[in-house]
Amino acid sequence: MLGKKVQWEGLVCSVQPRIRLLRSFDERSHSYLGYVLRVNGSIAGQAGEFLVAIGKAAQEKHQFRAGDQIQGASEPVADSRLETAFYYKSSGLKVIQRGAESANDSPPYTGIAPPLEVYRERGHRRLQPAAYGKSCRPCIWGCQMPVEMIIDQWNPDRRKYRSETFCYGPKSCRFYKAGPTRKVPGRKGMTWEEEDWVDEEATAHRD
Repeated sequence: MLGKKVQWEGLVCSVQPRIRLLRSFDERSHSYLGYVLRVNGSIAGQAGEFLVAIGKAAQEKHQFRAGDQIQGASEPVADSRLETAFYYKSSGLKVIQRGAESANDSPPYTGIAPPLEVYRERGHRRLQPAAYGKSCRPCIWGCQMPVEMIIDQWNPDRRKYRSETFCYGPKSCRFYKAGPTRKVPGRKGMTWEEEDWVDEEATAHRD
């Protein structure tokens, strides 16, 4: 039920940035909102894997990482088009037991996720969804973003939604696969293709 928090508890499988992407044809902007925890446990009495969004301050305080046993309370998201998490507005967060510390020197990287400013500074490359699902879901450098697309700048209420996967990690990662270029719909049936140079430009400072 919206507006009502549910209790949950479980094992953290991954910690990744919670970033929302807004596209308007060949323009894009990001909102850095916090972090998404992938948890395997129980929520509202139901067992399984679920995604919980937490704020920047909560991650700074608790330093969650894969392997931690944690608990908290969260609300179901109001608009699933704007979130990849199932639950947000989390509170009562607590580490029940710390997991083993990761050396974080080989992929997938499962140590403590860096501050959001680090993600913003590093920039990202597109990541093939199949590669994300197979190898990158545990990694702190992987990110699945909800994408909101303004189809017509002169009629901004015309919008479409989807999700896209990205990598902020080392360019040398053996699991990385770019996948096909992404296409952004526009007014009057136009389409803009986000070619390789966009990723190259966004991460050129890391060469």
